[in-house]
Parts: sequence; structure tokens; C-alpha cells
Amino acid sequence: MLLADRRITGAAPEITPRLMQDANDSMQLFCGKAPWLADGGVQTLNLPSAIAGEVARLVTVELSGEISGGARAQYLNIQLQNAFKTMRAQCEYAAAGGGIAMKPYVENGAIRVDFIQAQSFVPLAWAANGEVTAAAMIERAPAKQGFYTRIEKHALKNDGYYIENTAYYSASEGSLGMPLPLSSVPQWAQLEPQAVIRLADGTAPKAPLFVYFKMPFANNRDTSSPLGVSVYSRAEGLLEQADRQYTRILWEYEGSELAIDASVGALQTENGDFRLPRAKQRLFRELGIDKGDGGDLYSVFSPAIRDASLFNGLNNILRRIEFACYLSYGTLSDPTNVDKTAEEIKMSKQRSYSAVCDIQKALAAAISQLVYAMDILCSVYALAPQGEYSLNVNFGDAIAVDTETQRAAMRADCEAGAAAWWEYRVRFYGEDEVTARQRAVEASGI
Repeated sequence: MLLADRRITGAAPEITPRLMQDANDSMQLFCGKAPWLADGGVQTLNLPSAIAGEVARLVTVELSGEISGGARAQYLNIQLQNAFKTMRAQCEYAAAGGGIAMKPYVENGAIRVDFIQAQSFVPLAWAANGEVTAAAMIERAPAKQGFYTRIEKHALKNDGYYIENTAYYSASEGSLGMPLPLSSVPQWAQLEPQAVIRLADGTAPKAPLFVYFKMPFANNRDTSSPLGVSVYSRAEGLLEQADRQYTRILWEYEGSELAIDASVGALQTENGDFRLPRAKQRLFRELGIDKGDGGDLYSVFSPAIRDASLFNGLNNILRRIEFACYLSYGTLSDPTNVDKTAEEIKMSKQRSYSAVCDIQKALAAAISQLVYAMDILCSVYALAPQGEYSLNVNFGDAIAVDTETQRAAMRADCEAGAAAWWEYRVRFYGEDEVTARQRAVEASGI
């Protein structure tokens, strides 16, 4: 296993193959490569990707962020908005793998953000609270007859922030291979093998220059691991059951297709050969016997379909998956199921709302740390003038009440005199108070 290579993990005994295997397994499920699908006998509903996608949608549906202040803040804000362009997709990868690393770097006077998925992120040291302080990040590139691998290690120490780059070549995808100079690979030729970053006063940064955004759920695979677990980690057995039940449903439809068992005498002949009627090969099945005169030439095969009971079984499994994955009932299961009580629906929505809020808090903290790392790079590479900045991250509240419902409720308050129209404009149009007051007066025609 590549991630178990001690050239990546070092000598720390707590970095075990098991610690890294869980993230890789979760991403395999996300990519539709579950172990129970290996023999081709089971069809899949692709539930892991659907679950991760829905969680990411709920978390980022109204995500916005802005950095305000002077010239430094304006520069940082431009870099942050570029990173936000793919934040929903990256949040989906984080939900699938249990977490994702964000590493800012400088390129042509701008700060880019490299997103490292869970299967390529190896924690090397972490604090008692689980915060990762040193890590190895893996990048792979194809070679003519094998693979190039780059290991970038980050370590926050008392006397500075240390970065180390090493490159390897291997003929097989599953091994690290032999070391080679960074200059041997064109896209890595400009990288320094080692670098130390210190602040202007000679001290180390207060936090790592990478961010590990992880799902805020307890790791039920390895309680000592600093890594997060996927949103469907508690439902993997149920995911297999759902795929197998779905396969039974497909087989039920295929096995109960209308067919006509026909004796050879009932089929047309061409040059002495028996053949099925054109475009009816699926309907007719030749029995290979001749019933002779007076016998039945056709026998209709049309069994009853048991789809209702099979779908009911699948729906019950989907509801259990929803519960295990913090989704409200009806997200995956049939929303018209009348077996759910109003209290069950309310509790499932509260459970989903609570989980999404926890993920949003974790993402907001990760974004804050990302901006801090960007700010440090600004100072080290003199990308923008020194200055303070203020970060505001907003997730909205669409997961609790949809925006149109909120608008209608506040319009009613304004018409009743319980709220001012300028307050409505501030909240939903994003205007400042002065502009909102002026336009509210203009709209009223007074």
C-alpha cells in the first residue's frame, strides 16, 4: 500500500496502514467501486455519491464570504473568491472521504489553493485536540511507463515552518518507487527541495500553512485517529443491502418479462432453419421440441410481479440509511410514505439541520485558517501591502426555511408595520442601511 510507505509516514508508530485505508475505502465507495460490485453481479444505486452530494448542497447552498479592510484585504478577497468557485465540489469530496486539505501556494503573483483529497493526505503529527500540525500531501503524475509521485511535507515547529519536497518514480501505481530529482519532472522543476518560513520577527507562524477541513463526527473506525470519517461511514453495511435489494428488483422485472414458449412447428422456417419472428427475439423462446398435430404450439409465460413488496423493503433500507447519514426522511426514500408520523418528520429534519450546522461551523473555521495562511504568504512574498483584514463567512439559513418563505414572512411584517421596508432590503438585497432607506422611500413614491 502506497500510503503505508515509511518514506511518507516516517517512523511514528501511530501512523498505521489502517489509519489511511479507511479514507481510501470511503472514496472508493464514492467513485462507485464498492467491493460488493466487483464481480458484476450487483447493480448499484450510487448512494454514496448521492449522499455526499446532498450534504454538500445543504452546506454550501448559500455560502458566501468576504474579506474587508485595506489593500491587503482587497487582495486576499480576490484570492478567496477564486477558491470559492469550486467549494461545493470540494465539500462533496470532504463529505465522501471524511475531510479534505486546502493548501495555498503562490503562482505568478497570485495565491492559488490546492485541494488534497482524503486518500492523498497523511497526518504526521497532531495536537491533543486532533488538530493536525504536520502532514504529507501526495501528488501523482503519469510517466511514459509508470508514475511520478511527489511528497510535500509540512511541519510547524517552534523555530519555523518547514516544507520538504521529494519526488519518486515507480513502474506500478501501488508503490512509491525510487527517488529522483525534482528537476526530472517538468511540472515540479521549479520547486525547492526544502524551505523554511518565518515571520518578520523571526518566529514561526501560529498555525500550519495548510488546512484540514474534516467532517465533525466521531471517528467510529479508529477513535485515536485525527482524520474524519465520511458522512456514510455508519451506513456502509446498509449501502450494500440497498444495492442488493435494488438488484433483486431489477431481476424481478427481468425475470417476469412476458414471453411465449413456442414449439419448433410454430416458428417460421428459412432454408430449413427455424428462426424467431423479426423484432420478436425477446418475446419468443424456442423450446426445441415439436408437439406435432393437435398439440399446443404456444405457451404464454407471464408471472405476477412482486415489485410492491420489494420496493417496500428497499424503502425501509433507505430510511435506515437516511437516519445513519444525518439526512431527513424522504431525501432518499419515498417522500409519500404515510408510515412516518409528523413527529418523526420533524425530528429527522432537526437531525439533518444540526448535522449541517456542525459541518458549516467546521468549514467556516477552515476558511478562517485558510485566509490566515494566505495572509502569511502575502507577507513572505510581499504580494500586498501590510494591513489588517476582517473575514465574514455567511451560510444563510435556507436549510431551515427556504428563502422565498422568509421573504413572504418579512413582507407581511413590513405591511403590518412590525418591520421597516429598508430592513427588508438590507436582508434580502444586501444593501447597506443608507442605500436601503433611500431606495425604500423611492419605491414607496413618497
